[in-house]
Amino acid sequence: MSKVAELEKKVLHNILEHGTVTILFQPIYDISKQEVLGFEALSRGVECLEMPEQLFQAAGAYNKLSELELLCRERAIERFVLLQLPGKLFLNVSPSALLDPSHPRGETRHLVEKYGLTANRVVIEVTEQDKVDDGFLLLKTIEHYRQLGFNIAIDDLGAGYSGLRQWSELCPEYVKVDRYFIDYCDQSIVKREFLKSIIELAKATGTSVIAEGIERVEELCLLEKLGIVNAQGYLLAYPQSEPIIDLEASQWLALNLQSQVSTIENSISIGWLAMAQNAIHQCTQCKDAHKNFEADKQLMSLAVVNDDRQPIGLLHRDQLTEVFAAPYGHALYAKKSVLELMDKQPLIVDENAQLDVVSQQITEQEFDIRRHIIITRNAKYLGLAPLRDILKHITEEKIRHAQHANPLTMLPGNVAINEAIEARLRKQSEFSLAYVDLNHFKQFNDLYGYASGDSVIKLLAEVTVKVCEQSPCFVGHIGGDDFMVVFDGDDAQQLCHRIISDFEQQSKAFFTPEHVKSGGYWATNREGQKQFVPLLTLSIGLVRPDLTCCKNSHQVAALATDAKKEAKRYRNSYLFICNRRRPSVSVVRLNEKQTECSA
Repeated sequence: MSKVAELEKKVLHNILEHGTVTILFQPIYDISKQEVLGFEALSRGVECLEMPEQLFQAAGAYNKLSELELLCRERAIERFVLLQLPGKLFLNVSPSALLDPSHPRGETRHLVEKYGLTANRVVIEVTEQDKVDDGFLLLKTIEHYRQLGFNIAIDDLGAGYSGLRQWSELCPEYVKVDRYFIDYCDQSIVKREFLKSIIELAKATGTSVIAEGIERVEELCLLEKLGIVNAQGYLLAYPQSEPIIDLEASQWLALNLQSQVSTIENSISIGWLAMAQNAIHQCTQCKDAHKNFEADKQLMSLAVVNDDRQPIGLLHRDQLTEVFAAPYGHALYAKKSVLELMDKQPLIVDENAQLDVVSQQITEQEFDIRRHIIITRNAKYLGLAPLRDILKHITEEKIRHAQHANPLTMLPGNVAINEAIEARLRKQSEFSLAYVDLNHFKQFNDLYGYASGDSVIKLLAEVTVKVCEQSPCFVGHIGGDDFMVVFDGDDAQQLCHRIISDFEQQSKAFFTPEHVKSGGYWATNREGQKQFVPLLTLSIGLVRPDLTCCKNSHQVAALATDAKKEAKRYRNSYLFICNRRRPSVSVVRLNEKQTECSA
């Protein structure tokens, strides 16, 4: 035995005898809610076995893996409870240790009971990097953990031997995508396609995806856009013995995340739907292109590029096959350039083109739904996007919008309004918020009926959208006769005055000529007294929030609500412009501390 091996064996013995392992915790965040999901426990040894890779390799070499894992597991549970950490505790467990005959059964349940931790707060992470010969026994062992109430996660998905098989058999609550697929995923179409496939599979199986090893803002932004909300990595927090529980609002802002805003406000870029696929040069002969199609039966189209890798056409499988199947077709075209048969006018769009704009181009040019469009980056070929996928995505986004839309006006509801405000707060992008409310609506509803009342609400929605259509705005319907408008430009005040004047003019059509002439009508109030009710008017409260103090959409909405209440003090239509830009008394949660932000 070498001196190095002897030293490792001695250090390992001391670690196991004296329990000298240090436990670090790395937070796993739910970036959609901006809160912690849980913590992964990471073990560190001492001296030459400080790093986990060397520590566990030595334990495996000297048949001490089961002992070491149990030691680390107990220290992690003990420390997790001592620090009173929120969320779930993720424990790494190697399949080799689980299948070791000497590994004691029921020890993990005994440990959580000993330290007062419930089993449903513990996630058993099974790494995919170890090869498992007895898959049935592993499945049986994992099922035992699940019956005891523990959650299951597959760690390092994509890095080992049988990831998808383990996924289908183990039915884990979580899968953690290996860092290889996260590293610079924003610059790799292949990695992006892999992540999209994982997301689709996760949706089908009801599994939560965790992206680990995130070190760059660009990676985090892509993951959020793709729909992966659980994130872990040095970008967010390093492993520490006393970990960060919550990121401060300023830290979230520094990450510059893009909120999942309703597509009525922001359409996504077509580049997110691009598929990585090799292109062929314009000098390629038809027979060689045909070999490409024969080699890949799923291949429907090939982009044709010039010497500068700029796309100049699209070659379709069915057209080439039809030509080759004709009498003498193969002899006539086999050695000719693909320029002879390619589609010379395909739809070519830049990766930053908005999906709704591309959709309009597709509709206007009546493209065959079986075809693809070519996507470029800086005028050079990037990939293809199937028209079916584009239309499917548009349909899904419309369904999503409909789920959160107000059923009467089909304008975005509370969820989308909050998202729109939160997105601007994160970007630190200046905006104004208007709260629009109808006056005297109840009396009108009682006199003219609910059908007329619904028509008036629809009118207000139409007027507001029409006035705002030429300016960067987001129009939302809170419910009833209440609306909110987010203005990104400097013309909020003028547009609010236009909404008032246009609505007052058009709403007169819902009254009788006599009521219009009188400027109102007599009605009985709740106390049974007769009172004169004016025609419908609008109260609008307008505020431009202080981005350094307003931390969430609720604080901004509260400012606009207070401004609207001031506007309703006036008998006629009124726009109240609030000079107060910060919450008067708002409580902001930062690292479990309560901080007041005053005007």
